[in-house]
Amino acid sequence: MGNEGDVRAWLRERGAQAIPHPGGTLYAHLSRVCERLGALGVDADVRVAGLAHAAYGTDGFDVVLLDAADRAPLRELVGARAEELIYLYGGCDRGRTWKRLAQTREVWSRFTGECAAPDEATVRGFIDLSIVNELDVVEQDPTIGDRFGDYFRAVFHSWEGIASTSVSEEARRVLATA
Repeated sequence: MGNEGDVRAWLRERGAQAIPHPGGTLYAHLSRVCERLGALGVDADVRVAGLAHAAYGTDGFDVVLLDAADRAPLRELVGARAEELIYLYGGCDRGRTWKRLAQTREVWSRFTGECAAPDEATVRGFIDLSIVNELDVVEQDPTIGDRFGDYFRAVFHSWEGIASTSVSEEARRVLATA
């Protein structure tokens, strides 16, 4: 697995520090997500995935730093498990996945239109990353919390048996006022 410094340099090479995002820039957002995941005690692969989670764009943020058809460079940089999480996160069709994820453990891909059933550790990493990402966006732009707070509270509550305990607790804390 590449170190966070290498990933940060890669993100800067792709201009992430100049791409607008709630709270400043995409680079700042990615950094905050990574740091919060670390503070919440998630493993290194999930933390590094958090740092590069928008590399392939996301459902809701269509800026692409690397074409999802060319995954090898990112895999070499971050390692296979972190890249798998980045691809899963970036490709997730949230409308088809999020509300039912706790029951199905299935993630629908907006890249392929197919459904994947990742192992439990991958689902937990995906959920932890998804929650922490949205918490950062809500904190940076309170209007997001006003608009989507009830939705996030409901979905994240349904994920509590899967998410890391520290991440679930953080979601409850942040969303209590959103």
